[in-house]
Amino acid sequence: MIRILAALAFFCLAGFALAAGTPFEQAPFDAARQAGKPVVVMVYAEWCPTCRKQDPAVEAVLKSPEFSKFELFRVDFDMQEEVLKALRVSRQSTLIVYKGDKEVVRSTGETRPDAIAAQFRKAL
Repeated sequence: MIRILAALAFFCLAGFALAAGTPFEQAPFDAARQAGKPVVVMVYAEWCPTCRKQDPAVEAVLKSPEFSKFELFRVDFDMQEEVLKALRVSRQSTLIVYKGDKEVVRSTGETRPDAIAAQFRKAL
């Protein structure tokens, strides 16, 4: 029984592949915004079930040609406290969308691809 549970846990964790994107670093984030690019900051935690649902939805939306110019920066909720403070984020599964230097939308816990796409369109 323990082997079955261990195997099940392994497959569940192995199935959680993070969406494409760049680990958050301030300089590339600032450069993308200053260049006027649409930017998404995704705050995730590996243990978060909402993040596990949100991640493939964000990936699917960003694969659309409509959003091909977007840059995605990933913030690790458990490892990047200073970034969380700077961005005024208190919860994992937060998406922040920028159009150049301006923040245009912020949401927490959104997992529906159509709603995520609508948020991303605000940066086009």
